Amino acid sequence: MSRSEPRDSQSPPLVAEVSTAIGHERRAAASADQVVPVLTLLSHPTATRAGERLLLEGIAAGREVALSRNGPNFTRPGETFGQPLSDPFVSRNPLVFSPGEGGRLRLRVGEGGTRVVADERLVTSREFTPEELAAGVLLELSGRVVLLLHLDSGRARAPGDTLGMVGESPGIRRVREHIQRIADLHVPVLIRGETGTGKELVAQAIHQHGPRKGHSFISVNLGAIPKELAAAELFGAHRGAFTGATREREGFFRAAQGGTLFLDEVGEAPPEVQVMLLRVLETGELYPVGGHTPIKTDVRLIAATDANLEEHIREGRFKAPLLHRLAGYEIRLPPLRERREDIGMLFQHFAREELEAIGEAHRLTPRDPYAEPWLSASLAVRLLRYSWPGNIRQLRNLTRQLVIGSRGQPVLQLDSRLAGELDATGPVQKPAEPAAPPTAVARRKSTEVTGDELLSALRRHAWDLKSAADALGIPRSSIYDLIDKHPNIRRAGTLSAEEIAACHRECGGDLDAMVQRLEVSKKALNRRLKELGLA
Repeated sequence: MSRSEPRDSQSPPLVAEVSTAIGHERRAAASADQVVPVLTLLSHPTATRAGERLLLEGIAAGREVALSRNGPNFTRPGETFGQPLSDPFVSRNPLVFSPGEGGRLRLRVGEGGTRVVADERLVTSREFTPEELAAGVLLELSGRVVLLLHLDSGRARAPGDTLGMVGESPGIRRVREHIQRIADLHVPVLIRGETGTGKELVAQAIHQHGPRKGHSFISVNLGAIPKELAAAELFGAHRGAFTGATREREGFFRAAQGGTLFLDEVGEAPPEVQVMLLRVLETGELYPVGGHTPIKTDVRLIAATDANLEEHIREGRFKAPLLHRLAGYEIRLPPLRERREDIGMLFQHFAREELEAIGEAHRLTPRDPYAEPWLSASLAVRLLRYSWPGNIRQLRNLTRQLVIGSRGQPVLQLDSRLAGELDATGPVQKPAEPAAPPTAVARRKSTEVTGDELLSALRRHAWDLKSAADALGIPRSSIYDLIDKHPNIRRAGTLSAEEIAACHRECGGDLDAMVQRLEVSKKALNRRLKELGLA
């Protein structure tokens, strides 16, 4: 990445005046829940600063707010003191934010000031609509600092009050509030959210902040237990109760006695298990398989699912009374694409873990202010514009791959495979490409499609062969021939069972993440998983 020259123009009086005014307004804000424009640091040459925020409270009061190298201060949520951007390549000549009409926000860049790119477009002045602010606007300053301009409240939490979860977006704050309300109650909890959003982490937080924290926390993935063994694994079984029952089984419920039992993927529970779960929730008693005497249980039950249980009920696959019992209190987790202001903090959190493991934690706090940022602004923007179908789990895995793959290098290196993964599902909020007109299929021959074109189309359309063929303007039947001829593209049918099983473990069974890693057709890979008993 090329480096621009440091800005040395003198700081105008407006900066100090506005900085002082902002400080007074922050202390005297009438309502902590007032929604105001906020600048959140997503990427900074000092990587540990990710997540620091500047509330533009002056805008709500009808005033301008100036931002320069020297001020105002960005602070971490829950803390009092902060620091300015302090990057020598950000100008002392300020950017000026001012209120517009109808909830709009204006940005003006002074002549000779900081180079500003807003959502990948160079700007000297720009007016943002309320809709754009609600979605979040990416701002790059001098190709080194990345900010998200968005709307949020000024409400602050107590320092350290994270409940073990990284992030300060409204969605994750609501999750923390739910945990605090329910943790000390003996009420079943149903946690709902997409795969990879951290459902088990929330279950652990409920357990750790409740009266049962000194007892067992047992986590069970119902989707990973063979259906014929699920009842015995959960409720226990007497010796000889069924073929292969050569010993007594305690069962997960009795193992969790006095503590918490977390049932992940509860939508995968077989019908007979659903009946037994309902009985436990209604009576507090269970019958081991092959047993005739009820056993009292004292277990806090927390369930989780990424499935649409209401649809399962309509299809006769899940019992409505069980859903009502499980959902004594319901918590919904937001997907990562709705937590864009948290991505910088999460990336830094996962990166620190990996860097400490390889002895390179110093990358996060460089001593030379003129050095290239370890996480470049261009890569940070790429991470922020990605839609993250695998959510936090996918971000953690990609961070590990980036850090280890760049081991010993002064800056993070993005290889072609990871670049393809970030391009696979398309960026957040980017309009979909128009479908190729029907006549295009007849006009183009498969021999006109280059190998690079083919690979790019497959990655862009998440390895959906029909969509890729339509985009290339060729018949779907032709894409199979092109794949077979390409030296770097494989079919799912050619993958070994060992490679698929290893990828299944590493991706936590997330089919979308497996497709991105293995780079094969999603439908074909799903067929192989079923053949191998992994789906």
